[in-house]
Amino acid sequence: MKDPYEILSVARDAEPADIRKAYHRLAKKLHPDLNPGDKEAESRFKEVASAYDLLSDPEKRRRFDSGEIDASGAEKPPEKYYRDYAAEAGPGYRYENQSGYADFMDNDDFLAEMFRRQARRMRGADAHYRLAVDFLDAVNGATKRISLPEGGSLDVAIPPGLQDGQILRLRGKGGAAPGEGEPGDALVEVSINPHPFFTRHGDNIHLDLPVTFGEAVLGAEIKTPTPTGPVMLKTPKGANTGTVLRLKGKGAPRRDGRGDLLVKLRIVAPTEPNAELEAFLSSWAPANYDPRRDIKP
Repeated sequence: MKDPYEILSVARDAEPADIRKAYHRLAKKLHPDLNPGDKEAESRFKEVASAYDLLSDPEKRRRFDSGEIDASGAEKPPEKYYRDYAAEAGPGYRYENQSGYADFMDNDDFLAEMFRRQARRMRGADAHYRLAVDFLDAVNGATKRISLPEGGSLDVAIPPGLQDGQILRLRGKGGAAPGEGEPGDALVEVSINPHPFFTRHGDNIHLDLPVTFGEAVLGAEIKTPTPTGPVMLKTPKGANTGTVLRLKGKGAPRRDGRGDLLVKLRIVAPTEPNAELEAFLSSWAPANYDPRRDIKP
């Protein structure tokens, strides 16, 4: 495999945050969902995901940098010993059979134990999955189940406040290891489905709220949806389309609490004819009122 640092185009002493940014940039460009039928993009995406898997894990990165594992995460072959050279040297070499080791051992117990220890250090391969979750599940947290290609399932805990594109690591839920080694991990990349009326920007959530003429002019208390359930929102008198009201602590979770819900009011006229409203507006002529005074040609 190629060098993971070259695949992500980062320096060998890059900080974890820089590695994460490089991965997200490439993943959004190369993801198969954005490049349907493009085998080259799919192949490069797999390379990028594998490189990020290795460099985002501090222990794997340390072992790669020290030469203990290769770019695929596999253990590098152990150094050759006398028996290996004996096989290459041909018949008659002193260490071609068991008798050549008589000076320091009587049987193969030493080598067998060495290989057993090597097998115990080897990890299984990591498994990669994608999971789409609903907007509110990503904000509030949930548990989702992935059906595995080989059968069975995997339960994934979605932490509150999860961001689109984040990768969840499930320790020990990947491929089995040879011998007595630890299994690999399951790496689950999460995509968040859009919501019909909520949008997220950082830790804040935005909502366009339709209101009537009367609610905008006179003020009102309006039942308003939030990610954690409806609340009563008090609108001020004289509000207009574009007026933004802030509901503190009703946004996405973060380490020090939650973000805010920003509610933008949008005045909506009735779509059906209304004789009473039409009669009122026909007789209503406010003095010195011109809503287009700033955009006159």
